[in-house]
Amino acid sequence: MALVVQRRDYSLTGPESERAREKGLVAAEWYVSPVPRATMKALMKRRNGPAIRDTLIWFGLLAIFGAAACLSWGTWWAIPAFLAYGILYATPADSRWHECGHGTAFKTPWMNEALYQIASFMVLRSATPWRWSHARHHTDTIIVGRDPEIITEWPPLWKILWMQLFDLYGGPIEIKRFFLHALGRMERTEAEYIPSGEFPKVYREARLCLLVWLLVLAACLYTGSLLPAMLVGLPTFYGFAIVLAFGMTQHLGLHEDVLDHRLNSRTIYMNPVLRFLYWNMNYHIEHHMFPMVPYHALPKLHEEMKADCPAACPSFLAALKEVIRALRRQKHDPAYVVVKPLPPTARPYQYHREATPQARSEPL
Repeated sequence: MALVVQRRDYSLTGPESERAREKGLVAAEWYVSPVPRATMKALMKRRNGPAIRDTLIWFGLLAIFGAAACLSWGTWWAIPAFLAYGILYATPADSRWHECGHGTAFKTPWMNEALYQIASFMVLRSATPWRWSHARHHTDTIIVGRDPEIITEWPPLWKILWMQLFDLYGGPIEIKRFFLHALGRMERTEAEYIPSGEFPKVYREARLCLLVWLLVLAACLYTGSLLPAMLVGLPTFYGFAIVLAFGMTQHLGLHEDVLDHRLNSRTIYMNPVLRFLYWNMNYHIEHHMFPMVPYHALPKLHEEMKADCPAACPSFLAALKEVIRALRRQKHDPAYVVVKPLPPTARPYQYHREATPQARSEPL
């Protein structure tokens, strides 16, 4: 007999939202690892230097690889050149959007806002809506019916994941929203987490973004070439694979509806290149537990929290294998989740009293 999976409603306007509220999962008190107050105060100190350095390196690399891609246009060398450019365009834009949205990358507020707006445009995200979306993601992390940033349902929808290799699921949704916002309208779902006072700002940002894309389109028509769009706009799609892979390793295969980030987030050790692209978001348990700690201090925060957290995945590849293995198993065993053993020095996992029976976990 075939297994019939009863899927939950992951929308923000469905019955799961009210169920989460009834379970006490909405804006709840989350588990926090013990970190000395003086240490935390030092870790939360914001600085301009690291982010200015990394931003200059990023834009410098974009200029170099963009020039190489343009020079190779019309030859087979354009394929690897534009692939490298696309990865450098989309992947850091995603991590910079994220960190600047928290307002922690730079000490100077206008620098955070400027890079946030630029990176949001580059990764095809409406700046203000995604600021509020991400705030909800941190308040109700992987709470079904509340978190708007869950990548895929449980068990996974593989079609969506394959489409997202080139942002072909989320990208069209965002384009539709840009046009909707430009017309002065909001989706019902967005109204669940965006204050109405922010709507005019959303509309202005959408109109400005559409204007830039119209200019890129005009440049393509004027030159009779797709090259302008290959440099601005299209890299979001053809360079999206690493963005997806990073995003998949953050929470997929782990618990839903719990109040302990050690259960629903994943920390990974990465090499310096990947950490530069990702801006240290591989320390994801640490980031979710203490989101006001700047990216450049996350490695030190990790050392402070190691005794209270499961062992980090040894590499990005190991994390991807763990996620894919879990997702494949969930297809046949929807209750399966990954739970790693805690060190003897750690406090026990904090499961929500109604969340524990809903899932069967196995230590790796």
